[in-house]
Amino acid sequence: MTKKINLLGHLKSDFSSGLVVFLVALPLCLGIALASGAPLFSGIISGIIGGIIVGFLSKSHISVTGPAAGLTAIVLTSISDLGSYNIFLTAVIIAGILQLLLGFLKAGSISNYFPTNVIEGMLAGIGIIIFLKQIPHAVGYDKVAEGDTSFFEKSGSNMFETIADAFNYINYGSIIITVVALTILIVWDKVPFLKKLKLVPAALIAVFSGIIINEIFIRTGSSLQVSNDHLVSLPTPSTLDEFKSMFVLPDLSITVLSNSKVWIVGATIAIVASIETLLCIEASDRMDPYKRFTNTNVELKAQGIGNFLSGLIGGLPMTSVVVRSSANANAGARTKSSTIIHGLLLMISVLTIAQFLNKIPLATLAAILLLIGYRLAKPAHFIHFIQKGKYQYIPFIATVVAVVFLDLLKGVALGMLISIFFVLKGNFKRAYSFKKEEYHDDDVIYIQLAQEVSFLNKAAIKNTLNNLPEKSKVVIDASDTVYIAHDVIDLIEEFKTIRAVDEQIELKLIGFKEAYNLDNTDEGQHISFKKEN
Repeated sequence: MTKKINLLGHLKSDFSSGLVVFLVALPLCLGIALASGAPLFSGIISGIIGGIIVGFLSKSHISVTGPAAGLTAIVLTSISDLGSYNIFLTAVIIAGILQLLLGFLKAGSISNYFPTNVIEGMLAGIGIIIFLKQIPHAVGYDKVAEGDTSFFEKSGSNMFETIADAFNYINYGSIIITVVALTILIVWDKVPFLKKLKLVPAALIAVFSGIIINEIFIRTGSSLQVSNDHLVSLPTPSTLDEFKSMFVLPDLSITVLSNSKVWIVGATIAIVASIETLLCIEASDRMDPYKRFTNTNVELKAQGIGNFLSGLIGGLPMTSVVVRSSANANAGARTKSSTIIHGLLLMISVLTIAQFLNKIPLATLAAILLLIGYRLAKPAHFIHFIQKGKYQYIPFIATVVAVVFLDLLKGVALGMLISIFFVLKGNFKRAYSFKKEEYHDDDVIYIQLAQEVSFLNKAAIKNTLNNLPEKSKVVIDASDTVYIAHDVIDLIEEFKTIRAVDEQIELKLIGFKEAYNLDNTDEGQHISFKKEN
């Protein structure tokens, strides 16, 4: 049983984090649309629907939905193969319907079988990509659009070549703006009286500083000024007719609907988008400080409705995305109100303040993303998995490397294959037995772990712990256990320190080895529970 969270109960922190996500999402929506060969406004449409509609329907409190960099290659190729963007939108509608069907078929449960080391490896790999990709933008070289996460770029260069090339085209004004923004972002949370101003996020101050510095450069005629090529470029319609023309409608003619290529593209988007969403949801749950579990089947339904609506009014296909979800978690989001607020801000910005937002230097946003990338891939994560041993570290580092040099799905697939190989090698057995027994007139739920408990057993144990009633009495016995996967240990530790405390569950642990860092109940005390008065 999971406690319900009041969506308006943490509006102060959620508005602040929603504002940060909006600032991160704005250039990404535009950049991904550009990289996909689609109209720029299509990325904004997808971001608005992903924030407001999917945000409202989703059960995740941390994840943020929007146009995904992982789909850019599929979108770019599909638009070319199908012949027009209107026909491609029909495929997006089909993808949404298929995702909705997957949700009803409960396909979301496969996310329970993603091991923690692979998910963490995916996050670290994405963090490295974000960090490296923002270096050129930080020095004023914007050859590659925001949102392009591929190692091999469309220009024929690779990511490292682009970074090296960037230092031949340095804009010192951009460097000054980046340094000032980074200083604000780092110092803001370290100064006590500034830290209390939660409604005013550091990212907002950094953005304003970038605008002000560049305006000073422009008005003084300085050679340091940042040109329009290096600023946010949001579409700015001047009339209602121009605004209406920004929406592209799908071609729903019989000829298009009977085209097998359209259905193949729709199915491809549905499968890839669903897998990326499930990966991100699992990662978001890992980043959630309150360790809430997301119903992934509901998430697939929400994504399906989002993609259906996005295709109807000209938007790109969407997924739950790691960069924005990470920014949301780091900014202190408490509920999904933050995601909805970011979607509302995207919509308001298009209608009212597009010209003002177009004054934001990309260098300022690069500073925000540099910090996000570092936090996802900081050295402490690598040290943590090295200390857990080769069975945890090898899949982790393999996932990191493959995500950086190949792509997200191939990286996760490689990490999964290596993890499964290690599990099969260990000859895993039945995970646990589950029963109720009577001890001293108390109804005790007794969970006996088997000799070996692998990450493949995480789903069953996770569901068992999640469905334990409030104020129950529970014994978890690992006396006969030789091996327990770190994923399961983490699950038990989180249950012990958060769920059991919040829901007044009396939990007693028996037989866990010292290496697992779980405190066992004193010998002989595991059967006797205190009776309620």
